[in-house]
Amino acid sequence: MSELNKNQLEQLAIEFNSSLKEDLDFLYECYKDLNEAIDALSKSNLPTSNLISDVKCIDYLFGEYLYYKENNDEESIKSFKVDDNFKARLISNALDKYLTNEHLAYKTNALVNKYHPMISSLSLYLNFVLGMLFRHEKNNPSKTLNVDLLNKAFLLSKSILNLLNDGFETVAFSTWRTLHETECIITLISKYKDKIIKPYLKHMDYSAAFRGLYSDKEKVDAIFVELKKEMKELDLKSKDMKRYIEYGYITNLDEYKTMDLKLNFRDGVEKLAGLSMYSQTYEMSSEIAHSSPIMIYSRKEYFFYLTLINVYEAFFRMEKYFYEEYKTFISEQELHTYEIMRKNYLTQLGSIYNIELEKFKKLNSK
Repeated sequence: MSELNKNQLEQLAIEFNSSLKEDLDFLYECYKDLNEAIDALSKSNLPTSNLISDVKCIDYLFGEYLYYKENNDEESIKSFKVDDNFKARLISNALDKYLTNEHLAYKTNALVNKYHPMISSLSLYLNFVLGMLFRHEKNNPSKTLNVDLLNKAFLLSKSILNLLNDGFETVAFSTWRTLHETECIITLISKYKDKIIKPYLKHMDYSAAFRGLYSDKEKVDAIFVELKKEMKELDLKSKDMKRYIEYGYITNLDEYKTMDLKLNFRDGVEKLAGLSMYSQTYEMSSEIAHSSPIMIYSRKEYFFYLTLINVYEAFFRMEKYFYEEYKTFISEQELHTYEIMRKNYLTQLGSIYNIELEKFKKLNSK
């Protein structure tokens, strides 16, 4: 392996974590010893000896040192830097972890990899929208609830693709359950806006108080007074408190009575969002989440395609909500660029979805 100079190592260190720049002299000493170990290993007869990545080894070295640095005081760190045993342990740990985690890692029998268009195309789009949402104001519920929920939904979608890519189909499917719940809330907010946002935020307060997240006793007492008053007006009993806290925000809508809704997800929120076509799938996902036999003895292909199809369908709907939000905070030029990308990649994603849906139908017919 060709040896990096100090400036090159500094660039890698800053990219890994900017705080490592102040430890460059020590890390460069460690790196030279690590590089010798890498060279020796690359000349061995190990099957992966010609595939060793010195950059990945260096990242493990940075990670080891940064952990010690973050969990020890300055005096301890100074003593570590002059301790040859500490340096040898850093290098040994970095090399061991690199070899085991990168070359000997346990891998399930994944059906696809991240380069497959069904994964890579949707990943590209998700990375793009998440990058745009990153620029938007967030974590201010009274103003940014819809953006925060969209951000969470797209992150969940990305994590599901990662799980499918790694061969964890049932875990991905149980994660879809959370995505579905999040999409239902996004749908209600897009449909009812302030009519649902204000009560939803109020019930977030109720939940925080119920779970002991507020330290101000007077505030908590006042919240429970209001909570019990509302429950009494709705003729709800004490046993209904938890359900009212979680789903009571829908009682503010006229549809709560006209649609004969209940204070739960499937007969309340999901119906109100118009997504009851996923009700049975949601129930199956709940079984998976609770470690039922169906989770242990599942067919990989079935849960792979079921999850993938559901994620695609949720994405198509949520992308429309994102587009409407996105238009409100970008320039005309940026919007034009996005619309070009949107036209190209939504068409591609639509084609992929149709192909994979047919595969899923054939799988189900067997």
